[in-house]
Amino acid sequence: MIAERSELQKRLDRATADLETPIAVVDLAAFDANAAALSLRSAGKPIRVASKSVRVRALLERVLQRPDWSGIMAYTLPEAIWLVRNGVSDDVLIGYPTVDRAAIAELTADPQLAAAITLMVDSTAHLDLIDAVTAAGKRPDVRICLELDASWKPAGPLHVGVRRSPVHSAAQAGELARRLVARPGFALVAMMAYEAHIAGVGDMPPGQALRARAIRMMQRRALPELLKRRMAAVAAVREHADLEFVNGGGTGSMALTAADPSVTEIAAGSGLLGPTLFDGYRAWRPTPAAFFGLSVVRRPAPNIATVLGGGWIASGQTGPSRQPTPWLPEGLRFKSDEGAGEVQTPLVGPAAEALRPGDRVWFRHAKAGELCEHVNQVHLIDGDTATPTPTYRGEGYAFLG
Repeated sequence: MIAERSELQKRLDRATADLETPIAVVDLAAFDANAAALSLRSAGKPIRVASKSVRVRALLERVLQRPDWSGIMAYTLPEAIWLVRNGVSDDVLIGYPTVDRAAIAELTADPQLAAAITLMVDSTAHLDLIDAVTAAGKRPDVRICLELDASWKPAGPLHVGVRRSPVHSAAQAGELARRLVARPGFALVAMMAYEAHIAGVGDMPPGQALRARAIRMMQRRALPELLKRRMAAVAAVREHADLEFVNGGGTGSMALTAADPSVTEIAAGSGLLGPTLFDGYRAWRPTPAAFFGLSVVRRPAPNIATVLGGGWIASGQTGPSRQPTPWLPEGLRFKSDEGAGEVQTPLVGPAAEALRPGDRVWFRHAKAGELCEHVNQVHLIDGDTATPTPTYRGEGYAFLG
């Protein structure tokens, strides 16, 4: 492992020797290897790429050329429209409900967009908003996907998982499906249930043995309940609509979700880039493929090397797991009293003593797609060659717009 990381550092340094920092790169060999590994884990079920974890059009297009990858799960309706209009995909599912009236107006005015994009709903209130923008009969049918809440509720008010859809039981799903199909101007074509407490929670958090055991116990108990409930909910919805697909899972639950006969496709995105949050999974760890490089600018002490910037913190519950990780050269860590800083980041550890001003340190981000919010371009590394490629941000697309 040490030799592999050393060779990776040499290759990244050679490929980017003439470029200034900060710089973000994606190692295409690792990216492709991760895509292939995810295909094997999906057991033949198609994988819908989660664009929020990639945010680089060229990389979305690259993975969609693979036979097991089909369609995109987008974050917002403006993003979905942008992807369709740029020819990236003609099958885009939005992972979250939209209340963007301008985007809804654009969707309902264009039959091509309406045929390519599926909106997420968990209430008839979402349909009311769409009708208020463009009434049924004055637009193409709007494709909709019903979201089932996949979280685990073992007893009383206890809730394990993220707060997503209010639709939790099979009976609730069937009743909402009945109400959705009764509304003119809509076509219920899909269903989704994302098991965030399984797919998005690593069962081997570093240095937290007790927490790891608790997570594994939770997941062992939660999974059978979800499989039974999801299957019943899909059956209840199919009584009212001929579903084109049922989406579930993510990078962290790929093999488990693939074994569920009620799920027809799986979503994945983070596993293509291998951020540090996925180092805490036992079942499968992606090969690190995305990095950002910063330059050493000072040596405040013999055992400290300071790089410029570095505070590229990931979203979510704040803590060490959301900080980037100094990765290359191996043997670096943050000073415990400073961490990753806004303007400078002092690093200590065995490798710090050998670093000099102008040397490069490569970091891994905690989350996959969020790296691209810091840069206008990533450099795709193929051997010793670096090819600049715009991120969403670099193409003028505001991801949260």
